[in-house]
Amino acid sequence: MNNIAETLKKIETGIPGMDHIAMGGLPAGRTTLVSGTSGSAKTVFAVQYLMEGIKKGDSAVFITFEEFPKDIRYNMLSFGWDIEKAEKEGKWAFVDASPRAGETTIEAGSYNLNALLLRIKTAVQRVDAKRLSLDSVGAIFSQFSDQSLVRRELFNIASALKEIGLTALITSERTQEYGDIARFGVEEFVADNVIILRNALEGEKRRRTIEILKFRGTNHRKGEFPFTVMPGQGIIVIPLSEIQLEQKSSQARTTSGNKILDSMCGGGLFRDSILLLSGATGCGKTLLTTEFVAGVEAHDERSLLFAFEESRDQLFRNASGWGQDFEKMEAGNRLKVIAAYPETAGLEDHLIMLKKHIDEFKPTRIAVDSLSALERVSTLKGYREFVIGITSFLKERQVTGLFTSTTSSLMGGESITEQHISTITDSIILLRYVEMFGEMKRGLTVLKMRGSKHEKDIREFTIDEHGMHIGTGFKNVTGILSGHPKHVPAYEVERMNGLFDRPDMS
Repeated sequence: MNNIAETLKKIETGIPGMDHIAMGGLPAGRTTLVSGTSGSAKTVFAVQYLMEGIKKGDSAVFITFEEFPKDIRYNMLSFGWDIEKAEKEGKWAFVDASPRAGETTIEAGSYNLNALLLRIKTAVQRVDAKRLSLDSVGAIFSQFSDQSLVRRELFNIASALKEIGLTALITSERTQEYGDIARFGVEEFVADNVIILRNALEGEKRRRTIEILKFRGTNHRKGEFPFTVMPGQGIIVIPLSEIQLEQKSSQARTTSGNKILDSMCGGGLFRDSILLLSGATGCGKTLLTTEFVAGVEAHDERSLLFAFEESRDQLFRNASGWGQDFEKMEAGNRLKVIAAYPETAGLEDHLIMLKKHIDEFKPTRIAVDSLSALERVSTLKGYREFVIGITSFLKERQVTGLFTSTTSSLMGGESITEQHISTITDSIILLRYVEMFGEMKRGLTVLKMRGSKHEKDIREFTIDEHGMHIGTGFKNVTGILSGHPKHVPAYEVERMNGLFDRPDMS
């Protein structure tokens, strides 16, 4: 016989990403508590749940204990939700229990919420509601001192909603991001399910997450998942758990935009691979990115460039200086450039924006210049989740990706390991400054290329008005990648080679 976890019906919230972590949606006919601190988007969640239900044909009732209905109608227009229209169509009903100016509550003996419950039932019957949101129970507790009675009455309301067959949301405030589930410590006991919204401050950076704490009698995905609130869209949950290692791999190659670099990579880049360019500022990362973007070969290929450090005009000017005509490519619908400062939005917002442009433009290759700039606006965990999210998205669509990363020191170092992105990418190319005999030179090497042979030499390269010119490998120099280049005399090199060539060496 099937257990309840297998037979309990769920209702889709319609909130992007939410139904994935809820493994189908909210348990139907039950009450879910949505708890969070001020500014964690509880009201947005409650309204979006109802509006998405209306799209599916489920009428809704919204009970407000704090904001006036007219304020809710106005505030939610920024997300594209026309509540007033839904009211006129008989799909939405308000139950207004918000406080009035100058109104005071006088406690006299026992009390109950029967009058409120009657109003709720009347509104539900009037629009034939299937969904309900109550925002928020904290306002009820603040009006009365006897919390045991309030708990009893809330339990009665939750029971009545279940009897009617409504799938309901109740919001409640928390006093801290990690601690008690709700302000008064009893709200979670009147609900079958608990969802926690967080808006934590870490290192002067805000990061929103959602966690399903409990679903009574059914399964859900565990842990915190990042989410964002977007104008015109509402809440978008970003579930990393939906990322699976099932992407297809191709043996087809594509050019990096530089013929010699293609040769160093064993014939070019794999079409579904992710390339990381790591180097100090000014050592040629943007130039290689320009050549990569301009390297579209067939007429049906397109390039998409996300720039987070230089303006669009500056990128076009630099490309022209290296012999690449971005304006012509753009006019031919073979290039799209999106330039924005990282600080204009959170990292989750940038991820949503990148995915949107990729789906709309449908490029065969994209470049992000640079990941280091995006790292400034996020925590380390959020940054790694962003990289995982965008790389998996590109692999799923078999798009060639190039990311740039700026090292912390001028001569190189181990920043790619510190940034936790080296293991996620398929190929890594290092660009380094090399100081030799009082002169600063540039070096390039293919450090890693997953699934392909590649050249191991560290080659010198130069930059002029025609672009990048990769020359021969550095001779008699060690310590380039560590940032401490050192000239080794020829006789010492010969001696070392002779030692390693001896057959009896272990």
